Amino acid sequence: MKIRGRRECTDCGHRWSYYDTGEVACPDCGSLRSTGVDERTEHTADPMTLDLTAARNRVDEGVLVAATEAAEQCREFVRRSGFIDGGDLQPLSETFLAAAELAAVAATLDRTMRVGDAEELYLLSLLRGADLDDRPGPAEVPDSLREPRALAYASAVADYRSDLRTWLDDHPDPAASRVLQTLDEHVRRVEALDGAVSPADSERLARAAQDVGEYLRDGDETRLATATGRLDEID
Repeated sequence: MKIRGRRECTDCGHRWSYYDTGEVACPDCGSLRSTGVDERTEHTADPMTLDLTAARNRVDEGVLVAATEAAEQCREFVRRSGFIDGGDLQPLSETFLAAAELAAVAATLDRTMRVGDAEELYLLSLLRGADLDDRPGPAEVPDSLREPRALAYASAVADYRSDLRTWLDDHPDPAASRVLQTLDEHVRRVEALDGAVSPADSERLARAAQDVGEYLRDGDETRLATATGRLDEID
């Protein structure tokens, strides 16, 4: 959505940036009456941050209890997050991927009500690092949690791909658009298989999306070639 993010309050004259606050009300007087003082710019991001400290503090009550609380925060974080901040393209962060996965894994285990040692350790790993830009590697994924991880990554990649396409509307790049088409095909395949793909392949999908984003952010053509190579390696 294109907005005028630099605002001036018509009641008190204060100026602020919606890009920084995510609030339409004037931070000085609370008035909802303001005018834009800049050009309309694409903006989908939200200044929301993810902090799972409170959930981690509940681990003594049970890993699934802590994970369920964290999952609520993660779902809200994923729902509100965007990847274009005042016209600037943002990366697909490790935190976004981990948050999407934690929400999916917690929901899966909550339905089954069975948490073995491997699942418990994996949940603890997600809880420990999801809000710190850290996530477990593909070799750590228990067999029982391959599907929710794959589906979470496919959904995260689809969200990122959507914003990449929006960004490309104003910054056309045929080479990147072609890679995004292939990325889209792989996302649909993961969804059609209900996540029944290897952790290595779901990792390649996520990394390829990150590579395309970095190429569009800094123009390094090797990142686009790397993305293509990752997608070609997917079974």
